[in-house]
Amino acid sequence: MKRLPIGISDFKEIVELHYFYIDKTLLVKEILNKGSKVLLLPRPRRFGKTLNLSMLYYFFSNAGEYNNLFANTAIAQYPDIMTYQGQYPVVFLTFKDVKVSTWQQAFERIAALVVNVFRQFEADLISHVNEYDQRYYENIMSGNYTKTQLENSLEWLTKALWKIKGKKVIILLDEYDAPIHAAYQHGYYQEMTEFIRNFLSAALKDNTALEFGVLTGILRTAKEGIFSGLNNLNVCTILNEDFSDKFGFTQEEVDTLLEHYALMGKRDEVKQWYNGYQFANTTVYNPWSLISFVDKKGAFGCYWANTSDNALIKRLITHASTELLMQLESVLHGAVVRQRIEEAFIVPSMERNELIVWSLLVFTGYLTPKRQELAKGRFIGDLTIPNQEIHGIYDDLLQEILRQPLQITSVRVLLRALQEGDGVVFEKIVREYLQNSISMFDLPNNEPEKSYHLFVLGLLVTLSDTYEVLSNRESGYGRYDIMLIPKNLQQRGIIIEFKKADEREELEEAAQRALQQIHTQAYAAQMRNRGVSIITAFGIAFKGKEVLLKQEVV
Repeated sequence: MKRLPIGISDFKEIVELHYFYIDKTLLVKEILNKGSKVLLLPRPRRFGKTLNLSMLYYFFSNAGEYNNLFANTAIAQYPDIMTYQGQYPVVFLTFKDVKVSTWQQAFERIAALVVNVFRQFEADLISHVNEYDQRYYENIMSGNYTKTQLENSLEWLTKALWKIKGKKVIILLDEYDAPIHAAYQHGYYQEMTEFIRNFLSAALKDNTALEFGVLTGILRTAKEGIFSGLNNLNVCTILNEDFSDKFGFTQEEVDTLLEHYALMGKRDEVKQWYNGYQFANTTVYNPWSLISFVDKKGAFGCYWANTSDNALIKRLITHASTELLMQLESVLHGAVVRQRIEEAFIVPSMERNELIVWSLLVFTGYLTPKRQELAKGRFIGDLTIPNQEIHGIYDDLLQEILRQPLQITSVRVLLRALQEGDGVVFEKIVREYLQNSISMFDLPNNEPEKSYHLFVLGLLVTLSDTYEVLSNRESGYGRYDIMLIPKNLQQRGIIIEFKKADEREELEEAAQRALQQIHTQAYAAQMRNRGVSIITAFGIAFKGKEVLLKQEVV
């Protein structure tokens, strides 16, 4: 029985050491048939991007004898494609580790990657370049380069290799957008995008020494971002049919894996846990999850994590409207949300369009379009959680975003106070929370009510097993803020109404006004009709960081 390639993304190592490998070598054929000068293939993390680029490197590279690596692969069945094997100088970089807190650190890491690539061609460059090019090469290798020289380094290298080798160069760039996400998070976005724009444009646009380039990443950054002027870019996202089965495992490939490790008896459960990602018309599994599942001897668990890209998602959700928050929470309970999916992103503009969070969740792997259509040039999808593994991870993500930074112990006490109708404890914890942190409540557009919805929604994720959680719904003669209907009708039902105290109004008056609204609008009618006999109303008034709660049994 073959070993599993846990944490190994080098194709040569996997083949030569006889690790288990799902054959994706037909990616070579599809790329050549596509004929794109520059191809961008965004996919979620842990879907085999780095391994696939490594495979492409060993297939096309003339830096060594790699023919034997492909002797028993699917691509070997195509003699016309095999004529391309080992024919090109290949430059392969990965930006996956360029995730640092300052521009200077990021610049130095990218420079180190460039130096390493130059070193791979050291013998040729030292012996064949002219005196002028020799000085450029020595500046790069010694660290005595300017910013402009580093921006042009890939272009210079490809032209030098073309002149030396007599063959045009292939560029493979993995996780091209990782430095951009880190730069936005840590405040040096402008410096990074300017550098990446110049770095890629020099190497990929109108470069006569370029055979073709393949880039991978998580998101497609819009042309207005770093691809401005790059008119030879062909983008194939998870919404496109092209390459849809080349990243991730198909059902047939998963069956091969399960059969090899004698786990076919768990096939149906495996589908529930790890299947369900929809890449155009192809349904795929996350490779990392499947390999981890097999490595753990068939133990089911949440093995996939996408924490690297959560900062932007958290930032958007924290500033989201109550309506969006309710939709996000409803997906957790099985709802399908129909939304437009944006394929291209300009990172700073995301905060001006909160609906972009749906697209982020799709492209990072938290949601998947079970059905999609193209309407007026825009993708519309029916979005849902793909499988049981992601349901747990999505739940954790929402709880982390909506409940932070309240401590878990305080959350448990607060929830128990709600269930027992203990307004004194409930008010005490909320007041302490507001006094210790206002970050989650310092939201734009002067909408403090939205802040309180954000706080409470985070708590209600935990209560969803025992309560039906409703918000902004009609009952009686109006629309309540929050209603918790117990699934066990003998338990307490809860109605919560928020009121902001105006400048001349006391908190107690505002809290009483909230309770009065619950009475006059007959909000309890819906629960009584369900058979709930014990119902507690909470009127919560607030003014800045001050909060007051009044309660009544209704």
